[in-house]
Amino acid sequence: MAIPAAADRSGATAAEPAFRGWDARLELGFERRLDRSLLARRMHRGPLAVQKTLHPEGPGVCQAIVLHPPGGIAGGDRLALALDVGAGAHAQLTTPGAAKWYRSTGAAACQTLDARVGAGAALEWLPQEAIVFDRAVARTATVVTLEGDAVFIGWDVVCLGRAASGERFLQGSYRQRFELRRDGALVWVERTVIEGGGAVAASKAGLNACPMFGTFVVAAPVIADEVLAVCRRVAPIDAEATEAAVTRLPGVLVARCRGTSPEAARQWFAALWAVVRPALCGRAAVPPRIWNT
Repeated sequence: MAIPAAADRSGATAAEPAFRGWDARLELGFERRLDRSLLARRMHRGPLAVQKTLHPEGPGVCQAIVLHPPGGIAGGDRLALALDVGAGAHAQLTTPGAAKWYRSTGAAACQTLDARVGAGAALEWLPQEAIVFDRAVARTATVVTLEGDAVFIGWDVVCLGRAASGERFLQGSYRQRFELRRDGALVWVERTVIEGGGAVAASKAGLNACPMFGTFVVAAPVIADEVLAVCRRVAPIDAEATEAAVTRLPGVLVARCRGTSPEAARQWFAALWAVVRPALCGRAAVPPRIWNT
């Protein structure tokens, strides 16, 4: 689930940036104080930062906008985001634009997200899409640890190649690992390996030659039958260009899509979010204003 950049690096082309090897880490700690969720602790090293925190829904939800100022993720870069959401707090993190994974001459670019969500707390990780350039070597890892009745809602939209400019993902690789734990027990794990021009990208059991795929994950102690049923009735706006399905495991709801339009994927995920957020967090889904800029 990639963290995007604010602007392209000075003097760099989109395919081959001028600077390499950023080592960046951002640690954020959220707390509940009376009726207010707030960012109580912040530490950063290197170019990874919180642009600002907001409370657009009132004091109960703390919204943070995360950005990586250098302008993209290049071979040799290492980005790490660590989140601690204390008991009873509600944190929502999003990003100001699409992430860009630049092509590499061989070195891997790595990004990790490690989150702990305390009892009675909620974490929403709602980044905008990631664009993986041809010849990129991208590695992502996400580990979410939940305590008690904590809730997690997150999504990930990945575009392989720059379809708008006719670029296909024919070389390079994209590897993704996601682990979800509750009270020390592993409840969901997934590992994805996509090689440029490889069998997974082409096969019907994989991406079926689609340049875009996405995953929407919800974790809660109980996901009611009614919530699953309503989610399954939500169809992508562009159903011809987007294949989609929703399933449920114990304590986990997973929605997947593949197709040609990241916009259609985001809109479908937002529609699912509008179903699960009120059911699990008791709050209507209010889209962050940064998505409209």
